[in-house]
Amino acid sequence: MPYVLQIPLGECGVGLWVHGRHFGIIATEPCRSGLKITYSIDPATGLVAGIRQVLTSHCDARPARAVPELIVVHGISLPPGEFGGPWIEQFFTGDLPPEAHPYFKEIAGLRVSAHVLIQRRGTPVQFVPFGQRAWHAGLSSWRGRNACNDFSVGIELEGTDTDPYEAPQYETLAALIEALCQTYTTLSYQAIVGHSDIAPGRKSDPGKSFSWPKLRALLAAV
Repeated sequence: MPYVLQIPLGECGVGLWVHGRHFGIIATEPCRSGLKITYSIDPATGLVAGIRQVLTSHCDARPARAVPELIVVHGISLPPGEFGGPWIEQFFTGDLPPEAHPYFKEIAGLRVSAHVLIQRRGTPVQFVPFGQRAWHAGLSSWRGRNACNDFSVGIELEGTDTDPYEAPQYETLAALIEALCQTYTTLSYQAIVGHSDIAPGRKSDPGKSFSWPKLRALLAAV
């Protein structure tokens, strides 16, 4: 059997060594000590190792021969402009209680999901395996191709168009994109867009508060 050593790294997670070789960090929280966050995706299941999974029925199979070719970055907050609480998770799983907030009565019946949500502290939660089609893009088009859900990965950041996103969210997003591009050769750093790019006029997220230069700098570093 391989010799496996896991060393706790505080809020970052654990470091993983096999036969003395360092295989990176299994992140449970964004690392703030300068150590690199890494994620591993099982191509057979489409799941990210070492993160929380709340799998939802708000998904279905991709069309025949459709593969992930686009990464779509979203922004979401529930109720609008508020952070924290269980509401986004309950929304993506169809369990949002309409009586908990007046706004929830407007959206409680919607069937929406994303592959991954990145919370304000940078903690990722997976709802849909990457091989499945998440319902995140809606009416959308990219380079003349409609129905972007068919061929995209949707990543939601907890945030708004006007509130700056947190540094750990960028770090987690970059690490997930790196893992996605390593796992699916059909994805690349050149095919990353915002929801507003594929649904202009209908959607504005992740908004002007999202720093694309910051994300590009993190991706360039890896």
